[in-house]
Amino acid sequence: MKQESEELQVAINAARVAGAITLEKFGELSHPEIQLKQFKDFVTVVDKACEAAISSTIAASFPDDSMLCEEGTVMNGSSGRTWIVDPLDGTLNFIHSFPVFSISIALRDSKNKLLAGVVYQPALDELFTAEAGEGAYLNGKKIAISSRTDKESFLMATGLPFSQYHYLDSTLSMLRDVIHDSAGIRRAGSAAIDLAYTACGRFDGFWEFKLSPWDFAAGVLLVREAGGIVTDFSGNSDIFRGGSILAGSAVTHPLLLEKTLKHFQKEEVLAYNSGS
Repeated sequence: MKQESEELQVAINAARVAGAITLEKFGELSHPEIQLKQFKDFVTVVDKACEAAISSTIAASFPDDSMLCEEGTVMNGSSGRTWIVDPLDGTLNFIHSFPVFSISIALRDSKNKLLAGVVYQPALDELFTAEAGEGAYLNGKKIAISSRTDKESFLMATGLPFSQYHYLDSTLSMLRDVIHDSAGIRRAGSAAIDLAYTACGRFDGFWEFKLSPWDFAAGVLLVREAGGIVTDFSGNSDIFRGGSILAGSAVTHPLLLEKTLKHFQKEEVLAYNSGS
């Protein structure tokens, strides 16, 4: 493995510190430690503790960088670079002691180019890392996108809307379509893990409508550096514009894109044009 940059080393250290916090509290949360942010969207003391640890670790090494974190930590730096952080992706899983959750940390430049990314799954001690132009790795070993070509063998991943019911019909229509052209579909509850698993070939493809940057930034770099293709649902490579993610191989990405264009075209075009 190529020598890691200081940026990636700091991100790894921050992810591991946050991972240790999650494992200390996993299965031990009390009701007062869980708050409702908005309809069916929760935050815990662990999310906040992880975010504080990550942001302070990064800021200590790169005080001129900006920061965008899910739980509200925002720093406006002068460097033009931004750290994008999800301190606990899969909070609902964590609340229910379902051991599928991750820490996601990415760095992008002023032109929205992703420079570095880390997705850490503490329960399995799996550390996914990537830097622009340097490949993607799992615990130090290089990984690659799936090479499967037979659709009857594909294992796909997706996310389902838990509150935005206005596009539930489109979601279910596409789900029905993908079921026909795959061996199975998984809904793990952490987009960062879904993308990391797509990068290492466990999943053959992933799609989800309307994610936030902290959900996908690190995972997108992992997939691309592992040889995969990532766009939004209309096939645009600027995934920060619309927020919908479609990831896969040279075989599965076109297959899924055909379906997203069929089932989500109206919603995705509106989202992309509005920049939301």
